[in-house]
Amino acid sequence: MLSLALAGKPNAGKSTFYKAATRAEVDVGNYPFTTIDANRGVTHARTDCPCLALDERCGNERCHDGKRYVPVELLDVAGLVPGAHEGKGLGNQFLDELTNADAILDVVDASGGTNAEGEPVEVGTYDPVEEVDFVEHEMDQWLAGIVARNWEGVERKSRSPEFDLDDVLTDMLTGFGATVADVAASLRDLEYPEDPIQWTDEDRAALAREIRDRTKPLVVVANKVDVAPPENVERLRATEKPVIPATADGELALRTAAEAGVVAYDPGDPDFTIAGDVTDAQREGLNRIREVMATHGGTGVQEAIDTAVYDLLDRITVYPVQNETRWTDGSGTVLPDAVLLPRGSTPRDLAYAIHTDIGEGYLHAVDARSDRRIGEDHELDEGDVIKIVSTAN
Repeated sequence: MLSLALAGKPNAGKSTFYKAATRAEVDVGNYPFTTIDANRGVTHARTDCPCLALDERCGNERCHDGKRYVPVELLDVAGLVPGAHEGKGLGNQFLDELTNADAILDVVDASGGTNAEGEPVEVGTYDPVEEVDFVEHEMDQWLAGIVARNWEGVERKSRSPEFDLDDVLTDMLTGFGATVADVAASLRDLEYPEDPIQWTDEDRAALAREIRDRTKPLVVVANKVDVAPPENVERLRATEKPVIPATADGELALRTAAEAGVVAYDPGDPDFTIAGDVTDAQREGLNRIREVMATHGGTGVQEAIDTAVYDLLDRITVYPVQNETRWTDGSGTVLPDAVLLPRGSTPRDLAYAIHTDIGEGYLHAVDARSDRRIGEDHELDEGDVIKIVSTAN
């Protein structure tokens, strides 16, 4: 399952975001290090369900009238403080937890109401732009330290006639999520001495930055936008990062109200309707959330997840079925599963994503929309409905 990690300084709203996105019970507090142990749960990316092309909606529990929600892992770890790569705060624990994440949601307090340590201050007195490069810097320094500590081994291996720098660095960086392709591409973009013994600290730091940038792309979540000075949001948007204005508090309130039947709302909707009895105070609170949603097109929580999955990681959603005519599995369930694949994936890649045995026994595939067989090298697209024919079926 694709994995996203929530990062940021303490008290920026990570745990509130996590609770809203997963509906899991976690501690939420107005003090640093509310989260001590990592929280790991399931959230969902939202896309259009292929059932919109059918006469009736598919009825899948993850489809809300054509809005399809695809499971994604979400990790909420301890807050980051300056010097985390040196072990300050819960830094080492935080950074270790990030190694398996495919992308990072950097939750920033856009209101400027918490300082660099995550301690509450008067709203607007801290510059949230200072936080934009903060997480990346700490990750870069941490990874550079790992590379430096292991470099003696690289130098030792370089004396062997069979030495291959790409292979050695891949072995070193696999734990951080780097692949052979990541290492090869990073080295192509860097200038460095051929002999590892001649590498400097700056050479190793440059490698760490390049690897982190390739393996841990980042979306800035400008949280607490409901109380943020508008100029803070504009200045955050002016940075060279993908920035999503958000109110995790607002999203949590809406999801809680929707579960209680008070409002009609699906995650990612730009608005909601009041469906039950509410007090004047509740109505006033809901209207404040609506005003924020009208300004930013929603609460931003779902948009941040979707931006990470479909834009940064460039994934597509593909729907495997057994019956290409009815778009069902063997039990007659319409569009039973949704699989996130890297753009450019082929039917055989889908087969392996379903199960190794199906991939190894792959024979051919059928595009259920056109009811035509497609080639093994055919590139799948968002929303494709595909039947895999395999000896393992």
